[in-house]
Amino acid sequence: MQERHSNRKKYFDEQVITTERYVVPFLQEFIKIDSTITVLEIGCGEGGNLKPFLNLGCSVTGVDLAEGKIENGKKYFEDHPQKENVKLLAEDIYDSKNLTKYDLIIMRDVIEHIHDQNRFMNYVKKYLKPNGKFFLAFPPWYNPFGGHQQVCNSRVLSMLPYYHILPKSIYKGMLKVFGESEAKIEGLLEVKDTGISLERFEKILIENKYNIDKKTFYFINPNYEIKFGLKPRKGIPVISSIPFVKNFVITSAYYLVSTKE
Repeated sequence: MQERHSNRKKYFDEQVITTERYVVPFLQEFIKIDSTITVLEIGCGEGGNLKPFLNLGCSVTGVDLAEGKIENGKKYFEDHPQKENVKLLAEDIYDSKNLTKYDLIIMRDVIEHIHDQNRFMNYVKKYLKPNGKFFLAFPPWYNPFGGHQQVCNSRVLSMLPYYHILPKSIYKGMLKVFGESEAKIEGLLEVKDTGISLERFEKILIENKYNIDKKTFYFINPNYEIKFGLKPRKGIPVISSIPFVKNFVITSAYYLVSTKE
């Protein structure tokens, strides 16, 4: 397991940097990000992705099921000069009574953890203002580390690519043999259940009447710059255009979508 998965402040700071360098510029072609914009992050963790928007004057709201992460986030923002424009909520968006409608919704590395993504993408439209935008970034399931196996305690398993796509029984057996805890195994198997391909994601968008305003595929994930010192690289056009095959080499997909309704 990498230090960033246990050191939550380090993880928060990494999110800030990647969002500043790559997410905000990706969005600015379509959205003027300033004090007139309201932003909601679903699955916000401590809220690191929200800080760059707050720095630009936006009013930001983050929602996450993990109460501990929300409490951490409140501490990380308590000295921010615009802290009055931050709201962090520990709750389920399906049950929330504290959310309104937003100009921009963001989700980074979250949609691949959600059960019944079709239902979710239909439901979340209720939180978008007319002409609002929805940004999603996620690793396709079939990419080398699409199973999130980098969180394994075993150094071998945390660095071994592709084995997460093995049949569930074999995958589970490997995790047990290398000494992963039952809780860790359960979490990784859940990711196996919810992992999503590029094709299935775009099918869900069509079924729920979303327009794709912009998309970018990365061969080297922007996250890897701060994590490993690797410069982000966009997907090779020829390979990135091959259905299904592209899932094996694209480590992150950025989408900006809006509703047709």
